[in-house]
Formats: sequence, structure tokens, C-alpha cells
Amino acid sequence: MRIDIITTFPEMMEGFFNTSILGRSQRHGYTEIHLHNLRDYTTDKHHRTDDYPFGGCAGLVMKIEPIDNCISSLKSQRHYDEVIYTSPDGEVFDQPMANSLSMTQNLIFLCGHYKGIDYRIREHLITKEISIGDYVLTGGELAVSVICDAIIRLIPGVISDETSALSDSFQDNLLAPPVYTRPAEYNGWKVPDILLSGHEAKIRQWEFEQSLERTKRLRPDLLK
Repeated sequence: MRIDIITTFPEMMEGFFNTSILGRSQRHGYTEIHLHNLRDYTTDKHHRTDDYPFGGCAGLVMKIEPIDNCISSLKSQRHYDEVIYTSPDGEVFDQPMANSLSMTQNLIFLCGHYKGIDYRIREHLITKEISIGDYVLTGGELAVSVICDAIIRLIPGVISDETSALSDSFQDNLLAPPVYTRPAEYNGWKVPDILLSGHEAKIRQWEFEQSLERTKRLRPDLLK
């Protein structure tokens, strides 16, 4: 998978994508992640990516020209499955969407800033808008990082134990069951006996019952 990210602050994202599982996914050839500094696609001497909005409202708006220049340059080199803009009023990101996007080949993400982007970009250049929740961030870099993390970990081979991702919360509309590791007892707090029994069928049944109970208690909306 190739992911191209358009941002005015690439330095915010470099460390995140070059460490841990995301860094390993690139070193092993499962993903290519390219950060594009939007200022490189401006044409004025000050490299401005924003300007005052028409109508006199407060704030600044990201300009259409450098964004169009960048997207057009990328699309001239390859086909993209989606051109994604992260916005509070986009479709809410969830695990099924992560599953779907993980099966694509090429994605462009646009990180917004300030009051937003010139609306003509959303009308003519963006193919999908995604929100990670009902709140506003200072910029789209964090939202794009969250989405990419959720997508990349699902690509076969990225996580050593591929069955681990399939048992995550939300994969079957249930929260994950509790998990434990050594020692079996600590400060008098014991791991449930069933997990030490070695009886796989009973353990799987216990895990399902725990998932169902936790979902009913913590996220009953998922069961609808």
C-alpha cells in the first residue's frame, strides 16, 4: 500500500510514521508512506498556503491552488483509490471502514488547518471525508495519523500474529475480552482459573461471554 499525506507540517508526522509497527511496515515493504510539504506546491514568494476568507468571517482558509497542484501532480503518476480529507463533519471512522481502506492500494490524505479548506477542494478534488469524532483539532495531522495507524496494522504481514488484529475490539461488534499475562498471581490478584486450565473450547466460550458482558455494560449501542 502507498499512502501520500499532504500537510503544511510534515515534521509533526515523521517520528510517528518511522517508529514501531508503522516504521517496520515500511522497512519490510508492506507500505510506502510519503509526506508532502504543501508549501512546496505554492507559487508565491512567501509560500503561503492560506488566506483570509471571503465574506469577512474570522480565521484563515487553506488555498485551493497549492492543494490542487499537489493532488494533480500525484494523480499524474498513479491511480488513487481515494483522496481523503479529515473533517469533523465527515463520515465517522470505525473498524469496518478501517478494514475496507486496508484493502486499497493507493490513498491520498489531506490535512486541513485553520478555519478549513476552500470548499471547492471538497467539491471537486476530495472523494471521501472522514471524522474521528465530534470535536475539533488544530489540524488534520493527528486525525490522519490515527486513521493510518488503524489501516496499516490490518495489512497482512504488518503484525507478526495476524490473528491478533482479527480479535480486536469492534471486529465483530463486540469489545475485546480481558487479557492477562504472567505472573498468575500478583498482590493477591489472580488470573481467572479458566485461562490457566488449558481447555481451549471453554476458554473461547469464556472470552465470548466476557466480550458480550463488557459490550452490554460499556457500549450497548454496538449491540443494536
